[in-house]
Amino acid sequence: MSLRLSILSAVAAITATAPLLQAAPPSRPNIVFVFADDHALQAISAYNYRGLSLNQTPNIDRLAAQGAIFRNNFCGNSICSPSRATVLTGKHSHLNGVTAWQKFDGSQFTFPKALQQAGYQTAIFGKWHLVSNPTGFDEWMVHPGQGSYYNPDFITPQGNKRINGYATDVTTDLALDFIKRNKDAGKPFLVMCQYKAPHRTWQPAPANLNLNKDRKYPEPATLFDDYAGRSAPASKHRMGIDRHMRMDYDLKYPADKIFELGRMTDDQRRDFMAAYQEDNRAFEADPPTGKDLVRWKYQRYLRDYLACVASIDSNVGRLLDYLKEAGLERDTIVVYSSDQGFYLGEHGWFDKRWMYEESFRMPLLVRWPAVVKPGTSVSQLTQNIDFAPTFLEAAGVAVPREIQGVSLVPLLKGESPPWRDALYYHYYDGPGEHGVAKHYGIRTERHKLIRYYADADNTWELFDLEKDPNEMKSVYDDPAYAAIRGELTKKLDQLKTQYANPIRTEAEEKAYLSKQAGK
Repeated sequence: MSLRLSILSAVAAITATAPLLQAAPPSRPNIVFVFADDHALQAISAYNYRGLSLNQTPNIDRLAAQGAIFRNNFCGNSICSPSRATVLTGKHSHLNGVTAWQKFDGSQFTFPKALQQAGYQTAIFGKWHLVSNPTGFDEWMVHPGQGSYYNPDFITPQGNKRINGYATDVTTDLALDFIKRNKDAGKPFLVMCQYKAPHRTWQPAPANLNLNKDRKYPEPATLFDDYAGRSAPASKHRMGIDRHMRMDYDLKYPADKIFELGRMTDDQRRDFMAAYQEDNRAFEADPPTGKDLVRWKYQRYLRDYLACVASIDSNVGRLLDYLKEAGLERDTIVVYSSDQGFYLGEHGWFDKRWMYEESFRMPLLVRWPAVVKPGTSVSQLTQNIDFAPTFLEAAGVAVPREIQGVSLVPLLKGESPPWRDALYYHYYDGPGEHGVAKHYGIRTERHKLIRYYADADNTWELFDLEKDPNEMKSVYDDPAYAAIRGELTKKLDQLKTQYANPIRTEAEEKAYLSKQAGK
C-alpha cells in the first residue's frame, strides 16, 4: 500500500469516517484560510451589498475576480466563539459544545486534526477566542481572549509573548513566515490567519488613523428604526448607536480613555491621540444633540471600522502577492471569511447576534486556480457548517459522519448538485449584555421564520425577504401568509430533527447552558 493510502486509511480509522468522497488529487492543495472578526458584507466592495458603496477592498475583491464569491453564505449562531467552533468541527453549536463564549473541547474532531493526520503541516495565528489551547496544529500563536490591536500578546506552547506592531500586520507576518518555511517541505500546508479586526473597539493602524477623516458615509435607511413592525424582542435591544455605543470606549471621545493606550509606545500614543484631536475639539465647540448626535456617532464609527478593514485588505494583498511570487498560487486554496456579519447602523445597531440579515450573513470568497473558474458566483444557501467538509474533500480526506455540513467543492467546480432549500439558526446567549433574546429559526431563499422561544409570549416573526429585504414588518399574523407559515413551521421542525437540536423549556435551557459552560 502506498504511503498516501496508508495515511488516508489511518485517518479513516481514527475518525470513524464514511468512505472518501473523492480520491486525493495528484497534488493536494495548500490551504490559506483568512478569517476576520465581525467583517460585514456591506464593507466588502465585491458584494456591492444592496448597492452600498461604503469602501473599496481591492485585494479581497481579487479573490472574487479570480475565484468564487458565495452570495448566500450564513452562520448558524451569530457570535464569535460559536462560529469559530462550527468552522473547526462542521457541527452546529449544540453538538460542538460552544453555544456562547465557552471553552472549546479540543479532544473532539476538527478538520485541522484530520489534515494534520493526513500529512499536512498545520498552523493557526491570531484570534482564537475559544478559551482552551488549539489542538491539531503543528504551530500556533493566538491572542488571549479578544486580543489587542496594538502590540498584541500571543499565547504559545512556549509561553506568552508580546510582539510590537499592529495586530493585523503581525498576524500576517506570522502566517507568511510559516508559509515561507514550509513551502518546500514536501508537504501541503494549512495556515489559519485569523484577524482581531474589525472587532470592537475599531482601532485603526497607525498608517490608517486619518484614512477616512474627510469621508461622509451614506446612512442606512433603517438608522432610525423604531421597531414598530417587529415583535417585542427587537425593541428591547441594548446595542443601539444612539443609547448604547460609548463615547469614550467606542468613539474615542475623549481619546485618552481608550484602554489600549497603556500598551502603546510613546509614538503610537501620540499619533493615536492626534488623529482624533481636531474632531473632538469641534465636537466640544458645538455638541450635536438628538438625531444629529446619532449621525455624528455613526460617522465616527464607520470611519474607524472601515479603517480597520483597510488594514485587512492590504494584508490580504500581501498574502496573495507572496503566493504568486513563490509559485504557490495555482495549488493553493485561499479563503476569505468572517465569523459572522455585523450591523453598520442598520436598525440603528452595531454588533451582531440577531438572525436578521446583516449579522446572519457571512462573507465567503474562495480562490483555487486549479479548480475554480474565475468570476464564479455561487447563489445556493451555504453555511459555516460546510467549511470543514469542503477542506477535507479538497485534501482528499474522509469526511466523518458526525459532520453536519456539506462540501462546497461541487459548487466551486460549477456543478449544480441537489442542494438544501433552507438554513437553520439558533442563538443561545440571550438576553446578555446586548439585550438580544434567545431565538432560533429557518431561512429559505425568500422567507425567514424566527421564534423567540424564551420570550414570555413565545413570540414569532415571519419576513418576506423579496418584498421586505430590510425586515421591517413581520407578516406572521397576516392571513395571506398562513400557508407559507405552516410550510416553514413544518420545515423548521424537520431541521431541528435533522440537526438533533431539540428545543428545551426555559428551565431545561438554563440547565443545559450551565452544564456546557462548566465543561
